[in-house]
Amino acid sequence: MDIAVHRPGELSAADRATWTAMQSKAHLHGVPELANPFLSPEFTLALDRYRRGVRVAVVREDGEPVAFFPHQRSATGVGRAVGLGVSDSQGLVHRPGFGWDARELLRACGLAVWEFDHLAQGQEAFGSGVTGTFPSPVIDTADGYEAYLAHLRKNAPKFLRTTLAKERKLIRSVGELKYVHDERDPAALRTLMRWKSAQYRRTGRSDRFTQSWIIGLVDHLFHTRTPSFAGLLSVLYADGRPIAAHFGPRSEKIMCCWFPSYDPQFAKFSPGLLMHLRIAEAAAADGIAYIDLGRGQKAYKDSLKTREIMVSEGWMMRRHPVALGHWAHRAPLRALRNSVVERPELFEPADKMLKRIGEFRSGRFRN
Repeated sequence: MDIAVHRPGELSAADRATWTAMQSKAHLHGVPELANPFLSPEFTLALDRYRRGVRVAVVREDGEPVAFFPHQRSATGVGRAVGLGVSDSQGLVHRPGFGWDARELLRACGLAVWEFDHLAQGQEAFGSGVTGTFPSPVIDTADGYEAYLAHLRKNAPKFLRTTLAKERKLIRSVGELKYVHDERDPAALRTLMRWKSAQYRRTGRSDRFTQSWIIGLVDHLFHTRTPSFAGLLSVLYADGRPIAAHFGPRSEKIMCCWFPSYDPQFAKFSPGLLMHLRIAEAAAADGIAYIDLGRGQKAYKDSLKTREIMVSEGWMMRRHPVALGHWAHRAPLRALRNSVVERPELFEPADKMLKRIGEFRSGRFRN
């Protein structure tokens, strides 16, 4: 087994084509998660424009590429999953049946440690580094939109009735709805970013759109179009006015929910939920197998989902002082965060506190 590490832009066209072909056939080999757009060469190439240390390890057997391992590394050998913190799927893309030694891979990449927080299913070689596994809700669309609606009628009938009733009320109150699945107007993307920034502040969260690299990455992906990848902006309009939007990447078979938001003036109509139903309908028509809603506890995800896949977090480490130092710094913070997020009795008061902070920020606080 030969392992060579490259900058993303140094990959040959043949290597990128092989990487894409592995993803395209992943569902045929029983590893559909490898087709996730966050594992695509397009996402890694885009991130390389905005973040330092992005690399791709290419594993070859008999001169032919059998696996691709995108990662980020620091000068001291601290490794991270590509896009850690914004990527919803991480790991090694490989041919069926390929096995690897994780520590040998890290050694070849010059990494003392590799940190991940959304490790895809089926990455057993990294299993000894997993510290937690969490559900990521999905919407199955492979059998068509009517099959999805039938699922909702059976499993979430009140949710579906209420949501459709709000849609009818919205049409009566505001005007006809129009959904654009692949909106190409950059102004609509800017509107979504403004909504999302306001939502982050309103709920006391860190505003990701104050970070120039995230703005640059989203804008770059918006303009990325290949046969196997696209950054997709979807917008729901009411009487010609945008009321909800979502931006996220899609591959041939998987669409990822990344940055959804809506105009709070229309909150009583649940425009975000209406938009997600339209997204599911269009995704089914496009041949998407499922929509990944992303890890995290949200009531709307529980209502929309058909099932869950699992993602893992943790650190794969070699025996190295840098690895131990990184783990000692990061592990307590992550453990504290997870203990709050995964336990309702802790999460609910913490969430309320963040919202109060958001009210202070926006000047809306009342005793």
